[in-house]
Amino acid sequence: MADKHAVTMDKIVNLCKARGIIFPGSEIYGGMGNTWDYGPVGVEIKNNIKRAWWRKFVQESDNSYGVDAAILMNSRVWEASGHTASFTDPKMDCKECKARFRADNLIEAHSKGKVNPDLMSNAEMEAYIAEHKVACPNCGKHNWTPIRTFNLMFETSRGVTDESQNKIYLRPETAQGEFVNFLNVQRTTRAKVPFGIAQIGKAFRNEITPGNFIFRTIEFEQMEHQWFCKEGTDLEYYEEYKQKAKNFLLGLGFKEEHLRFKDHDKLAHYAKSACDIQYLFPMGWSELNGIHDRTDYDLSRHQEYSGKNMNYLDPATGEHYIPYVVEYSIGADRLMLAVLCEAYEEEELEGGDVRTVMHFHPALAAYKAAVLPLQKNLGEKAREVYKKLSKKFMVTYDEAGSIGKRYRRQDEIGTPFCITIDFDTLENNSVTIRDRDTMAQIRLDIDEIAPYIEKSLEH
Repeated sequence: MADKHAVTMDKIVNLCKARGIIFPGSEIYGGMGNTWDYGPVGVEIKNNIKRAWWRKFVQESDNSYGVDAAILMNSRVWEASGHTASFTDPKMDCKECKARFRADNLIEAHSKGKVNPDLMSNAEMEAYIAEHKVACPNCGKHNWTPIRTFNLMFETSRGVTDESQNKIYLRPETAQGEFVNFLNVQRTTRAKVPFGIAQIGKAFRNEITPGNFIFRTIEFEQMEHQWFCKEGTDLEYYEEYKQKAKNFLLGLGFKEEHLRFKDHDKLAHYAKSACDIQYLFPMGWSELNGIHDRTDYDLSRHQEYSGKNMNYLDPATGEHYIPYVVEYSIGADRLMLAVLCEAYEEEELEGGDVRTVMHFHPALAAYKAAVLPLQKNLGEKAREVYKKLSKKFMVTYDEAGSIGKRYRRQDEIGTPFCITIDFDTLENNSVTIRDRDTMAQIRLDIDEIAPYIEKSLEH
Protein backbone atom coordinates (compact mmCIF):
# COMPACT_ATOMS: atom_id res chain seq x y z
CA MET A 1 0.00 0.00 0.00
CA ALA A 2 1.27 3.41 -0.94
CA ASP A 3 2.51 5.67 1.84
CA LYS A 4 -0.06 8.46 2.14
CA HIS A 5 2.63 10.69 3.63
CA ALA A 6 5.18 10.08 0.84
CA VAL A 7 6.70 13.09 -0.90
CA THR A 8 5.03 13.80 -4.25
CA MET A 9 5.55 16.57 -6.75
CA ASP A 10 1.94 17.70 -6.29
CA LYS A 11 2.50 18.16 -2.55
CA ILE A 12 5.67 20.18 -3.17
CA VAL A 13 3.97 22.38 -5.79
CA ASN A 14 0.91 23.00 -3.60
CA LEU A 15 3.01 23.89 -0.57
CA CYS A 16 5.16 26.26 -2.64
CA LYS A 17 2.11 28.10 -3.97
CA ALA A 18 0.38 28.26 -0.58
CA ARG A 19 3.38 29.49 1.43
CA GLY A 20 4.97 32.04 -0.89
CA ILE A 21 7.85 29.89 -2.08
CA ILE A 22 7.19 29.61 -5.83
CA PHE A 23 4.30 30.92 -7.96
CA PRO A 24 3.35 30.20 -11.60
CA GLY A 25 4.82 32.89 -13.88
CA SER A 26 2.43 35.60 -15.10
CA GLU A 27 -0.36 33.88 -13.19
CA ILE A 28 -2.95 36.69 -13.39
CA TYR A 29 -2.77 36.42 -17.20
CA GLY A 30 -3.29 32.67 -17.19
CA GLY A 31 0.40 31.93 -16.80
CA MET A 32 3.11 31.05 -19.27
CA GLY A 33 4.03 27.40 -19.52
CA ASN A 34 7.04 26.30 -17.48
CA THR A 35 7.90 29.72 -16.09
CA TRP A 36 7.99 30.26 -12.36
CA ASP A 37 8.32 33.23 -10.03
CA TYR A 38 10.04 32.93 -6.66
CA GLY A 39 7.99 34.42 -3.84
CA PRO A 40 9.10 36.08 -0.57
CA VAL A 41 10.08 32.77 1.03
CA GLY A 42 11.44 31.13 -2.10
CA VAL A 43 13.77 33.95 -3.09
CA GLU A 44 15.43 33.80 0.33
CA ILE A 45 15.91 30.02 0.15
CA LYS A 46 17.32 30.20 -3.37
CA ASN A 47 19.68 33.04 -2.43
CA ASN A 48 20.84 31.03 0.59
CA ILE A 49 21.52 28.04 -1.66
CA LYS A 50 23.62 30.23 -3.94
CA ARG A 51 25.47 31.74 -0.99
CA ALA A 52 26.25 28.28 0.41
CA TRP A 53 27.58 27.15 -2.97
CA TRP A 54 29.68 30.29 -3.46
CA ARG A 55 31.12 29.97 0.02
CA LYS A 56 32.17 26.37 -0.58
CA PHE A 57 33.53 26.70 -4.12
CA VAL A 58 34.94 30.24 -4.12
CA GLN A 59 35.30 31.68 -0.64
CA GLU A 60 36.74 28.52 0.93
CA SER A 61 38.58 27.36 -2.20
CA ASP A 62 42.23 28.17 -2.74
CA ASN A 63 42.87 30.04 -5.97
CA SER A 64 39.25 30.40 -7.18
CA TYR A 65 37.76 33.62 -8.53
CA GLY A 66 34.29 34.77 -9.52
CA VAL A 67 32.92 36.47 -12.63
CA ASP A 68 29.52 37.68 -13.75
CA ALA A 69 29.59 37.53 -17.54
CA ALA A 70 27.07 39.11 -19.91
CA ILE A 71 24.06 37.08 -20.97
CA LEU A 72 24.38 38.39 -24.54
CA MET A 73 27.67 37.43 -26.18
CA ASN A 74 29.30 37.81 -29.56
CA SER A 75 27.74 35.23 -31.90
CA ARG A 76 31.19 33.84 -32.70
CA VAL A 77 31.32 32.52 -29.13
CA TRP A 78 28.53 30.06 -29.95
CA GLU A 79 30.17 29.07 -33.22
CA ALA A 80 33.35 28.25 -31.32
CA SER A 81 31.49 26.31 -28.62
CA GLY A 82 29.57 24.29 -31.22
CA HIS A 83 26.14 25.43 -30.07
CA THR A 84 25.21 27.12 -33.34
CA ALA A 85 25.72 23.93 -35.33
CA SER A 86 24.76 21.16 -32.96
CA PHE A 87 22.86 22.31 -29.87
CA THR A 88 19.72 20.50 -30.90
CA ASP A 89 17.04 18.08 -29.74
CA PRO A 90 15.48 15.35 -31.89
CA LYS A 91 11.81 16.31 -32.13
CA MET A 92 8.85 14.34 -33.44
CA ASP A 93 5.27 15.51 -33.91
CA CYS A 94 2.22 13.33 -33.47
CA LYS A 95 0.28 13.62 -36.75
CA GLU A 96 -3.00 12.91 -34.94
CA CYS A 97 -3.03 15.42 -32.06
CA LYS A 98 -0.12 17.66 -33.20
CA ALA A 99 1.69 17.32 -29.85
CA ARG A 100 5.47 17.58 -29.98
CA PHE A 101 7.94 15.34 -28.14
CA ARG A 102 11.62 14.54 -27.96
CA ALA A 103 12.34 11.20 -29.59
CA ASP A 104 14.90 10.25 -26.95
CA ASN A 105 12.39 10.91 -24.16
CA LEU A 106 9.79 8.74 -25.90
CA ILE A 107 12.24 5.84 -26.07
CA GLU A 108 13.38 6.24 -22.47
CA ALA A 109 9.78 6.26 -21.23
CA HIS A 110 8.75 3.29 -23.38
CA SER A 111 11.73 1.15 -22.36
CA LYS A 112 11.50 2.29 -18.72
CA GLY A 113 15.12 3.40 -18.89
CA LYS A 114 16.46 0.08 -20.22
CA VAL A 115 17.35 1.56 -23.63
CA ASN A 116 19.79 4.48 -23.84
CA PRO A 117 18.87 6.70 -26.82
CA ASP A 118 22.07 8.73 -26.34
CA LEU A 119 23.84 5.87 -28.12
CA MET A 120 21.42 5.92 -31.08
CA SER A 121 21.40 7.92 -34.30
CA ASN A 122 18.22 9.67 -35.46
CA ALA A 123 17.58 6.83 -37.92
CA GLU A 124 17.97 4.24 -35.17
CA MET A 125 15.57 6.15 -32.90
CA GLU A 126 12.99 6.33 -35.69
CA ALA A 127 13.39 2.60 -36.28
CA TYR A 128 12.94 1.78 -32.60
CA ILE A 129 9.79 3.93 -32.33
CA ALA A 130 8.30 2.31 -35.44
CA GLU A 131 9.23 -1.27 -34.50
CA HIS A 132 7.89 -1.00 -30.95
CA LYS A 133 4.87 1.08 -31.98
CA VAL A 134 5.66 3.72 -29.36
CA ALA A 135 2.44 5.57 -28.70
CA CYS A 136 1.88 9.30 -28.30
CA PRO A 137 1.64 10.05 -24.55
CA ASN A 138 -1.07 12.59 -25.35
CA CYS A 139 -3.53 10.69 -27.55
CA GLY A 140 -2.30 7.07 -27.57
CA LYS A 141 -1.85 6.89 -31.37
CA HIS A 142 1.43 5.98 -33.07
CA ASN A 143 1.53 8.12 -36.18
CA TRP A 144 4.73 10.17 -36.09
CA THR A 145 6.52 12.62 -38.32
CA PRO A 146 10.18 11.90 -39.08
CA ILE A 147 12.69 13.24 -36.55
CA ARG A 148 13.71 16.85 -37.08
CA THR A 149 16.47 18.62 -35.23
CA PHE A 150 15.39 21.60 -33.17
CA ASN A 151 17.94 24.24 -32.04
CA LEU A 152 17.52 25.00 -28.37
CA MET A 153 18.95 28.52 -28.41
CA PHE A 154 16.67 31.54 -28.16
CA GLU A 155 17.36 33.92 -31.01
CA THR A 156 17.05 37.69 -30.77
CA SER A 157 18.45 40.60 -32.72
CA ARG A 158 20.64 43.56 -31.95
CA GLY A 159 20.19 46.93 -33.66
CA VAL A 160 17.71 49.79 -33.97
CA THR A 161 16.87 49.44 -37.67
CA ASP A 162 16.19 46.51 -39.94
CA GLU A 163 19.42 47.20 -41.81
CA SER A 164 21.54 47.00 -38.70
CA GLN A 165 19.98 43.96 -37.14
CA ASN A 166 22.34 41.18 -36.17
CA LYS A 167 21.30 37.77 -34.96
CA ILE A 168 22.41 37.05 -31.38
CA TYR A 169 21.35 34.53 -28.75
CA LEU A 170 20.33 34.35 -25.14
CA ARG A 171 23.12 32.22 -23.72
CA PRO A 172 22.18 28.53 -23.38
CA GLU A 173 24.86 28.00 -20.72
CA THR A 174 27.07 30.14 -18.51
CA ALA A 175 30.33 28.23 -19.05
CA GLN A 176 31.46 30.21 -22.08
CA GLY A 177 31.60 33.37 -19.94
CA GLU A 178 34.28 31.69 -17.81
CA PHE A 179 36.24 30.47 -20.85
CA VAL A 180 36.35 33.78 -22.72
CA ASN A 181 37.51 35.50 -19.52
CA PHE A 182 40.29 33.03 -18.78
CA LEU A 183 43.05 35.44 -19.86
CA ASN A 184 41.42 38.43 -18.13
CA VAL A 185 41.10 36.64 -14.80
CA GLN A 186 44.58 35.12 -14.97
CA ARG A 187 46.18 38.47 -15.84
CA THR A 188 44.35 40.62 -13.28
CA THR A 189 44.60 38.18 -10.35
CA ARG A 190 48.09 36.92 -11.28
CA ALA A 191 46.70 33.44 -10.71
CA LYS A 192 48.90 30.45 -11.37
CA VAL A 193 47.57 27.24 -12.87
CA PRO A 194 45.79 25.39 -11.33
CA PHE A 195 43.06 27.91 -10.56
CA GLY A 196 39.29 28.16 -10.86
CA ILE A 197 36.71 30.56 -12.27
CA ALA A 198 33.16 30.41 -10.90
CA GLN A 199 29.92 32.00 -11.96
CA ILE A 200 26.25 32.03 -10.99
CA GLY A 201 23.96 33.30 -13.71
CA LYS A 202 20.91 32.90 -15.92
CA ALA A 203 20.75 30.66 -18.98
CA PHE A 204 17.96 30.00 -21.47
CA ARG A 205 16.98 26.96 -23.52
CA ASN A 206 13.99 26.60 -25.80
CA GLU A 207 13.21 23.15 -24.46
CA ILE A 208 10.61 21.09 -26.31
CA THR A 209 9.46 19.24 -23.22
CA PRO A 210 10.19 21.21 -20.06
CA GLY A 211 8.38 20.09 -16.93
CA ASN A 212 8.36 18.50 -13.49
CA PHE A 213 7.88 21.89 -11.87
CA ILE A 214 11.27 23.67 -11.68
CA PHE A 215 13.29 20.58 -12.62
CA ARG A 216 13.45 21.57 -16.29
CA THR A 217 12.51 25.10 -17.36
CA ILE A 218 13.24 27.35 -20.30
CA GLU A 219 14.84 29.98 -18.04
CA PHE A 220 17.11 28.79 -15.24
CA GLU A 221 20.13 29.69 -13.15
CA GLN A 222 23.42 27.79 -13.25
CA MET A 223 26.20 27.59 -10.70
CA GLU A 224 29.43 26.57 -12.41
CA HIS A 225 33.07 26.20 -11.51
CA GLN A 226 35.77 25.68 -14.13
CA TRP A 227 39.10 24.40 -12.84
CA PHE A 228 42.02 25.13 -15.17
CA CYS A 229 44.88 22.70 -14.78
CA LYS A 230 47.81 21.11 -16.60
CA GLU A 231 47.29 18.04 -18.76
CA GLY A 232 48.12 14.94 -16.73
CA THR A 233 46.65 16.34 -13.51
CA ASP A 234 43.09 16.60 -14.86
CA LEU A 235 41.81 13.15 -13.88
CA GLU A 236 43.04 13.64 -10.31
CA TYR A 237 41.13 16.91 -10.07
CA TYR A 238 38.12 15.27 -11.75
CA GLU A 239 37.93 12.67 -8.97
CA GLU A 240 38.50 15.37 -6.36
CA TYR A 241 35.60 17.45 -7.67
CA LYS A 242 33.29 14.44 -7.71
CA GLN A 243 33.81 14.02 -3.99
CA LYS A 244 33.72 17.76 -3.33
CA ALA A 245 30.36 18.05 -5.11
CA LYS A 246 28.93 15.15 -3.10
CA ASN A 247 30.25 16.49 0.21
CA PHE A 248 28.64 19.85 -0.53
CA LEU A 249 25.23 18.16 -0.82
CA LEU A 250 25.77 16.08 2.29
CA GLY A 251 26.71 19.25 4.17
CA LEU A 252 23.34 20.73 3.22
CA GLY A 253 21.56 17.82 4.87
CA PHE A 254 21.00 15.43 1.96
CA LYS A 255 20.78 11.74 2.87
CA GLU A 256 23.54 9.71 1.24
CA GLU A 257 21.07 7.03 0.11
CA HIS A 258 19.30 9.70 -1.98
CA LEU A 259 22.45 10.43 -4.00
CA ARG A 260 24.41 8.35 -6.49
CA PHE A 261 27.08 8.80 -9.15
CA LYS A 262 26.30 7.84 -12.73
CA ASP A 263 29.00 7.79 -15.38
CA HIS A 264 27.96 8.98 -18.83
CA ASP A 265 27.33 6.09 -21.24
CA LYS A 266 28.29 8.29 -24.16
CA LEU A 267 30.97 10.96 -23.86
CA ALA A 268 30.96 14.21 -25.80
CA HIS A 269 33.68 14.19 -28.43
CA TYR A 270 35.80 16.61 -26.38
CA ALA A 271 35.33 14.91 -22.99
CA LYS A 272 37.78 12.59 -21.30
CA SER A 273 35.46 11.67 -18.41
CA ALA A 274 31.99 12.73 -17.33
CA CYS A 275 29.53 11.78 -14.64
CA ASP A 276 26.41 13.06 -12.91
CA ILE A 277 25.33 13.07 -9.32
CA GLN A 278 21.74 11.90 -9.43
CA TYR A 279 19.12 12.59 -6.78
CA LEU A 280 16.08 10.45 -5.97
CA PHE A 281 13.33 12.92 -6.91
CA PRO A 282 9.65 11.96 -6.53
CA MET A 283 9.66 11.07 -10.26
CA GLY A 284 12.74 8.85 -9.84
CA TRP A 285 16.50 9.13 -10.16
CA SER A 286 17.46 12.19 -12.20
CA GLU A 287 20.52 14.35 -12.79
CA LEU A 288 21.26 16.96 -10.15
CA ASN A 289 24.72 18.10 -11.25
CA GLY A 290 27.51 17.18 -13.62
CA ILE A 291 31.28 16.88 -13.38
CA HIS A 292 33.24 16.80 -16.66
CA ASP A 293 36.85 16.57 -17.79
CA ARG A 294 36.59 18.83 -20.85
CA THR A 295 40.31 18.57 -21.82
CA ASP A 296 41.70 21.66 -23.61
CA TYR A 297 38.82 21.74 -26.08
CA ASP A 298 37.15 24.98 -24.96
CA LEU A 299 40.18 27.25 -24.79
CA SER A 300 41.57 25.72 -28.00
CA ARG A 301 38.32 26.44 -29.86
CA HIS A 302 38.21 30.02 -28.62
CA GLN A 303 41.82 30.46 -29.69
CA GLU A 304 40.94 29.16 -33.14
CA TYR A 305 37.85 31.33 -33.63
CA SER A 306 39.06 34.53 -31.96
CA GLY A 307 42.68 34.47 -33.11
CA LYS A 308 43.71 35.22 -29.52
CA ASN A 309 46.56 33.22 -28.03
CA MET A 310 45.06 31.30 -25.06
CA ASN A 311 48.33 29.72 -23.93
CA TYR A 312 49.39 29.90 -20.32
CA LEU A 313 53.04 30.61 -19.52
CA ASP A 314 54.23 28.55 -16.56
CA PRO A 315 56.49 30.93 -14.59
CA ALA A 316 58.34 28.02 -12.97
CA THR A 317 59.19 26.00 -16.10
CA GLY A 318 58.81 28.53 -18.92
CA GLU A 319 56.42 26.07 -20.63
CA HIS A 320 53.58 27.33 -22.83
CA TYR A 321 50.38 25.27 -22.90
CA ILE A 322 46.60 25.49 -23.13
CA PRO A 323 45.14 24.32 -19.80
CA TYR A 324 42.73 21.44 -19.42
CA VAL A 325 39.38 22.15 -17.74
CA VAL A 326 37.50 20.19 -15.08
CA GLU A 327 33.95 21.51 -14.92
CA TYR A 328 31.47 21.26 -12.08
CA SER A 329 27.98 22.48 -12.92
CA ILE A 330 24.71 22.47 -10.97
CA GLY A 331 21.42 24.22 -11.63
CA ALA A 332 20.30 26.50 -8.79
CA ASP A 333 16.64 25.83 -9.59
CA ARG A 334 17.10 22.07 -9.81
CA LEU A 335 19.03 22.11 -6.54
CA MET A 336 16.22 24.20 -5.06
CA LEU A 337 13.75 21.46 -6.03
CA ALA A 338 15.96 18.78 -4.52
CA VAL A 339 16.30 20.79 -1.30
CA LEU A 340 12.49 21.11 -1.12
CA CYS A 341 11.97 17.38 -1.69
CA GLU A 342 14.67 16.39 0.79
CA ALA A 343 13.27 18.68 3.50
CA TYR A 344 9.57 17.80 3.16
CA GLU A 345 7.97 15.62 5.81
CA GLU A 346 4.43 14.87 6.97
CA GLU A 347 4.85 13.91 10.61
CA GLU A 348 2.10 12.08 12.48
CA LEU A 349 1.62 13.43 15.99
CA GLU A 350 -0.20 12.02 18.98
CA GLY A 351 -3.94 12.06 18.49
CA GLY A 352 -3.69 11.55 14.72
CA ASP A 353 -2.77 15.14 13.86
CA VAL A 354 -0.35 15.59 10.94
CA ARG A 355 2.38 18.23 10.94
CA THR A 356 3.88 19.30 7.62
CA VAL A 357 7.43 20.45 8.23
CA MET A 358 10.33 21.49 6.00
CA HIS A 359 13.57 20.31 7.59
CA PHE A 360 15.87 22.78 5.84
CA HIS A 361 19.40 23.14 7.08
CA PRO A 362 19.18 26.40 9.07
CA ALA A 363 21.69 28.02 6.68
CA LEU A 364 19.19 27.50 3.83
CA ALA A 365 15.98 28.45 5.63
CA ALA A 366 14.34 31.68 4.45
CA TYR A 367 14.01 32.98 8.01
CA LYS A 368 16.31 31.88 10.78
CA ALA A 369 13.70 32.66 13.42
CA ALA A 370 10.12 33.87 13.81
CA VAL A 371 9.30 36.30 16.59
CA LEU A 372 5.85 35.59 18.03
CA PRO A 373 4.20 37.68 20.75
CA LEU A 374 1.99 35.41 22.88
CA GLN A 375 -0.63 38.15 22.84
CA LYS A 376 -0.90 41.30 20.72
CA ASN A 377 -0.40 43.56 23.75
CA LEU A 378 3.14 42.16 23.95
CA GLY A 379 3.84 43.49 20.47
CA GLU A 380 6.08 46.36 21.56
CA LYS A 381 8.56 44.05 23.28
CA ALA A 382 8.33 41.53 20.44
CA ARG A 383 9.11 44.22 17.88
CA GLU A 384 12.12 45.22 19.94
CA VAL A 385 13.45 41.64 19.79
CA TYR A 386 12.65 41.42 16.07
CA LYS A 387 14.60 44.59 15.27
CA LYS A 388 17.56 43.41 17.34
CA LEU A 389 17.76 40.06 15.52
CA SER A 390 17.07 41.49 12.04
CA LYS A 391 20.42 43.26 12.13
CA LYS A 392 22.07 39.82 12.03
CA PHE A 393 19.60 37.47 10.30
CA MET A 394 16.52 37.30 8.14
CA VAL A 395 13.71 36.96 10.67
CA THR A 396 9.95 37.21 10.40
CA TYR A 397 7.21 38.50 12.68
CA ASP A 398 3.79 36.91 13.14
CA GLU A 399 1.02 37.85 15.60
CA ALA A 400 -2.03 36.52 13.70
CA GLY A 401 -3.90 33.52 15.11
CA SER A 402 -3.23 31.12 17.96
CA ILE A 403 0.35 30.30 18.89
CA GLY A 404 -0.17 26.73 17.68
CA LYS A 405 -1.30 27.85 14.22
CA ARG A 406 1.68 30.20 14.01
CA TYR A 407 4.04 27.35 14.88
CA ARG A 408 2.54 25.27 12.06
CA ARG A 409 2.92 28.09 9.52
CA GLN A 410 6.58 28.44 10.40
CA ASP A 411 7.07 24.65 10.25
CA GLU A 412 5.70 24.66 6.70
CA ILE A 413 8.26 27.21 5.49
CA GLY A 414 11.08 25.60 7.44
CA THR A 415 11.84 28.31 10.03
CA PRO A 416 14.29 26.61 12.46
CA PHE A 417 13.32 28.55 15.60
CA CYS A 418 10.22 30.24 16.95
CA ILE A 419 10.80 32.85 19.63
CA THR A 420 7.81 33.46 21.84
CA ILE A 421 7.52 36.70 23.79
CA ASP A 422 5.39 36.21 26.92
CA PHE A 423 4.70 38.10 30.13
CA ASP A 424 7.80 36.60 31.79
CA THR A 425 9.83 38.36 29.09
CA LEU A 426 8.77 41.70 30.55
CA GLU A 427 9.91 40.58 33.99
CA ASN A 428 13.24 38.83 33.36
CA ASN A 429 14.16 39.52 29.67
CA SER A 430 13.93 35.81 28.77
CA VAL A 431 12.05 34.19 25.89
CA THR A 432 10.90 30.73 24.90
CA ILE A 433 12.68 29.23 21.87
CA ARG A 434 10.97 26.32 20.13
CA ASP A 435 13.02 24.01 17.90
CA ARG A 436 11.38 23.21 14.54
CA ASP A 437 12.57 19.62 14.28
CA THR A 438 12.09 18.39 17.83
CA MET A 439 9.42 20.88 18.97
CA ALA A 440 11.39 21.08 22.24
CA GLN A 441 11.32 24.44 24.06
CA ILE A 442 13.96 26.17 26.17
CA ARG A 443 14.24 29.54 27.92
CA LEU A 444 17.02 31.93 26.94
CA ASP A 445 17.94 35.49 27.75
CA ILE A 446 17.35 37.82 24.81
CA ASP A 447 21.10 38.48 24.53
CA GLU A 448 21.72 34.72 24.14
CA ILE A 449 19.42 34.29 21.12
CA ALA A 450 21.82 35.46 18.38
CA PRO A 451 24.77 33.22 19.43
CA TYR A 452 22.35 30.29 19.72
CA ILE A 453 21.11 30.80 16.15
CA GLU A 454 24.61 31.45 14.76
CA LYS A 455 25.82 28.08 16.01
CA SER A 456 23.04 26.30 14.09
CA LEU A 457 24.08 27.90 10.78
CA GLU A 458 27.42 26.13 10.55
CA HIS A 459 27.66 23.59 7.74
